[in-house]
Amino acid sequence: MGKMKPGKPQLLIIEDEEPIRQGLADVFVFNGYEVETAADGESGLKKALGGGFHLIILDIMLPGLDGFSICNRIREVDRYLPIIMLTAKTSEEDIIKGLRLGADDYVAKPFSIRQLLARVEAVLRRSGKLHRDMSSFQLGDLLIHPDSLVGTRKGKEIPFTRRELEILLYLSAHPETPVSRQELLREVWGYANVDFIETRTVDIHMAKLRRKIESEPSQPQILVTVRGEGYQLRAGT
Repeated sequence: MGKMKPGKPQLLIIEDEEPIRQGLADVFVFNGYEVETAADGESGLKKALGGGFHLIILDIMLPGLDGFSICNRIREVDRYLPIIMLTAKTSEEDIIKGLRLGADDYVAKPFSIRQLLARVEAVLRRSGKLHRDMSSFQLGDLLIHPDSLVGTRKGKEIPFTRRELEILLYLSAHPETPVSRQELLREVWGYANVDFIETRTVDIHMAKLRRKIESEPSQPQILVTVRGEGYQLRAGT
């Protein structure tokens, strides 16, 4: 993918509804971003793969290629480019699918512009963090390789998203005390003010991680919930 331009953050907004697309473009330009837009999946994918963007805002329901297909194609060539998905669908299955494909966050329509701005700012603040903490680490019988976004267990590779590894790195750096959901939103997602952030993304990511690292995800022994306090990594961390 192409090199990013210096200066203002470069956003690509892929959204087929013209009022939403233009409204978002105007808001982000007003807030100091440079913005390009696309109104369908094919042109959006072409622009995304052309490079030069710091973050992509991607609608799921698009003519031509849908947002899931675009996210998957982007992740085949760039595992780190931040992606926030917009969706009118609020079912957990659709949200999980987008996050599993590597989206960094999701916002359900109708959404607050203030909240979307906060999420974009947060994702951009965190986007380079993983590159600065590349050391491999052991998690039970699973060896985590942050540089390649994979874990290995008994010779088998397990793929992780960038966000999943950021969560594991943060929890492994705080082994003595549980980490609250609010702290994760603030320190991993990068939200400056978690009070007005409405999202189930922490819970969904924890469920996904347990399916990857636990032998019995319904009875976690490594990534545990401490009632009333938060999440904690145990057993070989």
